[in-house]
Amino acid sequence: MDPETAAVLTINELAEYLRIPKSTLYKLAQEGKIPAQKVGRHWRFRKEAIDRWLEQSRAASDVKRTGDH
Repeated sequence: MDPETAAVLTINELAEYLRIPKSTLYKLAQEGKIPAQKVGRHWRFRKEAIDRWLEQSRAASDVKRTGDH
């Protein structure tokens, strides 16, 4: 399935979408740092929640950079 259009992503699809290693995603999911849900033994990620998380992360880093001046 195309990660750009899927509503729910697997770890492989999300790694491709974010262009980061699966090992990093597993760590983020296990630490609760990325919106994720475990279905049985498998992690699933709602694309809408990931996109929102990315925007919030970017906004937070923008605030930190602005506050450094």
